[in-house]
Amino acid sequence: MSDTMPQLTLHDSSSRTTVPFAPLDPGNVRVYYCGPTVYDLAHIGNLRAMITADILVRLLRHLYPRVTYVRNITDVDDKINARAHANGETIDALTARTIRDFHDDLAAVGVLPPDVEPRATHHIAEMIVLIERLIASGHAYEAQGHVLFAVAHFPGYGALSGRSPDDLLAGARVEVAPYKRDAGDFVLWKPSEPGLPGWESPWGRGRPGWHIECSAMSHRYLGESFDIHGGGSDLLFPHHENERAQSQCCFPHSRFANHWVHNAMLLVNGEKMSKSLGNFLTIRDVLSDTPAEALRLLLLHAQYRSVLNFTRTGLDEAKQTLNRFYRAIGDLTPDETDPVPDEVLVAMCDDLNTPRALAEMHALADRALAGDRDAARGLRASGRLLGLLGQSADAWFRAGASVDEAEIETLIAERLAARKSRDFARADAIRDDLAARGILLEDGPSGTTWRRS
Repeated sequence: MSDTMPQLTLHDSSSRTTVPFAPLDPGNVRVYYCGPTVYDLAHIGNLRAMITADILVRLLRHLYPRVTYVRNITDVDDKINARAHANGETIDALTARTIRDFHDDLAAVGVLPPDVEPRATHHIAEMIVLIERLIASGHAYEAQGHVLFAVAHFPGYGALSGRSPDDLLAGARVEVAPYKRDAGDFVLWKPSEPGLPGWESPWGRGRPGWHIECSAMSHRYLGESFDIHGGGSDLLFPHHENERAQSQCCFPHSRFANHWVHNAMLLVNGEKMSKSLGNFLTIRDVLSDTPAEALRLLLLHAQYRSVLNFTRTGLDEAKQTLNRFYRAIGDLTPDETDPVPDEVLVAMCDDLNTPRALAEMHALADRALAGDRDAARGLRASGRLLGLLGQSADAWFRAGASVDEAEIETLIAERLAARKSRDFARADAIRDDLAARGILLEDGPSGTTWRRS
C-alpha cells in the first residue's frame, strides 16, 4: 500500500473538462446534491444520482478529514399539490409518507444519509432574504404578485450548460406570461391561491419557485461558495443554470459551486424510462424480487458520466458477481482498519471510474479464491469504499435462498435419512430440487451446509 493518496480528478460540467479536484478548504470539503421532490416513490433513475453522490462522498471521506454533505428535500411544489389533490389527502400526509419511503428505499441499497437534509418549507425566510437582495441589486423585479429573475441582467447566463440564448429559450419550457419582461425570465416567488401552501412575504401571500429553494438552502449550510454541486444531467438546465445565476447575483464575489458533477441518464432495456412504455421502475419494483446489493452493483457497472442500460440480464450478472465476491471473502469478518488497495483507490480517484475499480476487485477475487487472505481483506475493503460487501458471506447466501431456512433444514434432514436408508434416488432428488431453486448443498466432515448458487 502506498503512503500517499492519489490525486482525485473529476469531470467539471461547467468547464466540460476533467480536472484535479482542489477543495476550497481541505479541512472541510462541502458538497450539495439536489434531492427528491416528494410526491411519489423514487425510481431507479433517481437512484443513479443518489448512488453517484454516495460513492463520491464515500471517496471524499476516505481522502479528507471532514466532509459536509447536504442533500435537500423539495416539499413545496405544484406536482405535490396536484398529487395530494388527486389522492384526496393532505399535502403534509403525502410529503411525510414520501420522505419516509425515500429514506427506506435509499437505506435498503446502502446509500448513506447526508450530514444535513434541509426541507424547503423550513427555509422560506432564507429564500425571501435572497429574493429581496436580487430585487435591490436590479437582478429581479416584481410583477402582478410574482417576482422574476431578469436573465438579461446576468451576462454569464448559459455558461454552465454551454447553451446559446436561443437554445436556452427553446429548452427552458418557459411559461408564457404577459408580466414577464423577457420570455426566459424565471419565477422566484408566485402567489398562492386559497387552499394551497403559502407564506406571507413583501409581495403578498405566496410560495417560492423551485430554483431559489436550492440557492437558499446551500447558502444556509455551505456558505456563499462551496466545493461540489451535483445531480442528474437533466438538472443541468434550467435548474442548475438558474441556481448559479441567482446565487452569483446575490453574492457577486462568490463562485457559488466550484465544481459541478452530473451523472448521465439511465435507460431501461435500451429505452428512456417512461410510464407510457411500461418500463417505468421504482426502486421498490426492482427490490421486490432482487437483492438490494445487486441493484447497487448494477448501477456501478458504468462510469457515472456514461449512459447506463438497466436490464434483468444485467441484474442477474450482478448477482453472480456478488456470489463470486462473497465466496472469495469467505469467513472474513469486517475490519474497518483494512486499507483499500492502491489499484482500487487509483481507479476511483480517476473521475469515479467504477468499471475499472470493479475489474480490480475481480483480480483481487481471483487471488482470494486461490487462498490469498490479504487479497480477500483488500476485496472487502474495496467493497466498503463502494458501499458493497457489507454483510457476511453466510448472510448473503442465505438471504438469497428461494426457500425459507426452516424448509431447507427439513429437506437436508430428510436427505440425510434417505441416505442412511440407502434411498440414494430420493437423496439425489432432494439435492437436485434444491439446486433448481438456487440452493447448493455441500457435504463435509461436520455435516451438510448450504449456500445460494
